Amino acid sequence: MIYWEIFLAFFIPGILGYGGGPASIPLVENEVVHRYGWMSVQEFSEVLAMGNALPGPIATKMAGYIGYEQAGLLGAGVGVFATVAPSLILMILLLRLLFKYKDSPKVQRMTLYVRPAIAVLLGIMAWRFFAESQIQIGWWQVIIIGVASYLLIERMKVHPAFVILISLIYGGLFLGS
Repeated sequence: MIYWEIFLAFFIPGILGYGGGPASIPLVENEVVHRYGWMSVQEFSEVLAMGNALPGPIATKMAGYIGYEQAGLLGAGVGVFATVAPSLILMILLLRLLFKYKDSPKVQRMTLYVRPAIAVLLGIMAWRFFAESQIQIGWWQVIIIGVASYLLIERMKVHPAFVILISLIYGGLFLGS
């Protein structure tokens, strides 16, 4: 039963998460945290941060880790397969159709209409992480990390992976229990 749950937890967001990994992360969070209760919001945000710090697609890394945590190596395989299966199926079945209509104004408008929904989902997830962080480490730490991250990414043009790594080190040194 756990393998089926792992499959559904990653297959459904893979189908509904139009736009790839970042768009499906809030859907995965809903499944993993709220539906199955495998992780808290804090644990999920830590897995997300680690997934962002490593190279490669984030959704598959998260699926592999969470699947492994729940059901070992086979669970990791099921999670990764469930993450890539929707794209694989669509690529096989709809490749010719997508290629034929890729420049269609209707398809391009549909893409424009989906973007705000993705932005809202990412905003809700960010707010949940912010609220949970504030509870766990306090306002001052959240402000310090947030301002430092903004300055490093936007003003100094440091790659986000390095900012995540710096934040992990900061958390390990100053916020560890």
